[in-house]
Amino acid sequence: MAVKYKVDIGLEIHAQLLVQTKLFCGCSTVFGNDPNSNTCPICLGLPGALPAVNKKAVEFAIKMGLATNCRINKNNIFARKNYFYPDLPKGYQISQYQFPVCENGFIEIETEAGFRKKININRIHLEEDAGKSIHTEDETLIDFNRSGIPLIEIVSAPGIDSPEEAYLFMKKIRQYLQYIDISDGNLEEGSLRCDANISVRPMNHEK
Repeated sequence: MAVKYKVDIGLEIHAQLLVQTKLFCGCSTVFGNDPNSNTCPICLGLPGALPAVNKKAVEFAIKMGLATNCRINKNNIFARKNYFYPDLPKGYQISQYQFPVCENGFIEIETEAGFRKKININRIHLEEDAGKSIHTEDETLIDFNRSGIPLIEIVSAPGIDSPEEAYLFMKKIRQYLQYIDISDGNLEEGSLRCDANISVRPMNHEK
């Protein structure tokens, strides 16, 4: 007898915010400039640099939280996420963990069959982007223009039951970002990216 399986999907969506300067410095966020031309001691992680948060980026994160029925936390804290990327100049990413800007929201999707479903959102938090590695046949080049670009990360709860639902959730999030005018949602330029967390188990297994 064939075993039937259940899939459980959660998405982590990164959206670049439509602000003119980076999250902690005054460098430009314009796409397509010469490599390493939009940089300064702060986004290069040089010793002694003093970051100052971009107020507009915080406002945009709150705006997305309100659009997705989240609770807005009056007290939220930035944290260091330590890991090694060759294009992460500080050796850590400034992000949010225990105390994000927005928590416990949801949006509704509608399938082609007309079925409506609520997808819960665990959190929306602010973080800075890493740089970009450019690989050639002989070497790897690093462009730090993206380093420090302000992002929001939208983290869904588990409970997306199919690839179709994941697609509809991603599509609806992109529509929200564009409608409230906080991100262009341009996948080709890296303004919108998504990681999927996928669990597959037999139907009669709870976990």
